[in-house]
Amino acid sequence: MRVETNRVVAFHYRLCEVRPDGNRSQWLEASFGRQPLLYLHGHGNVVPGLEQAMAGKRAGDRIEITLTPEQAYGPRTSNELLRVPIKHLHRAPERKHLVPGTIVSVKTNRGAKNALVIKVGKFNVDLDTNHPYAGRTLHYQIEVLGVRQASAEEVAHRHVHGPGGHQH
Repeated sequence: MRVETNRVVAFHYRLCEVRPDGNRSQWLEASFGRQPLLYLHGHGNVVPGLEQAMAGKRAGDRIEITLTPEQAYGPRTSNELLRVPIKHLHRAPERKHLVPGTIVSVKTNRGAKNALVIKVGKFNVDLDTNHPYAGRTLHYQIEVLGVRQASAEEVAHRHVHGPGGHQH
């Protein structure tokens, strides 16, 4: 079975950054040796360039792709920098653990969103809410493990259910 819209794809991946000089970083993430990732193809559940590259693949296929920021997590934007009262952080860590480089969750009108602490003040914190990989060219190694038809419920909910997927 090939990867196409409304099919569930199971895959393993490795991810690194391609630096401006063309050299690659160490691996930033990998799923090999753990549970594979599952996603519902055609519903924007993975970055656009990865979804496009997976179209037409089958179980056992291996691919390597390099994605520009626009094909992956988008460019970094300065309007994603915020000054927020510490009390508005979702499950804020203790003050002594609130240091630059910490990932926190901030309450938004669309629910909680992860952010990187840039600066900590007495009452406020400066946050960067860009995705950590925004603005970066990324290189993936992918192994497709399986492809199956999605259930009607998965299609209606626009995501995978069950083991390795979303639980309701």
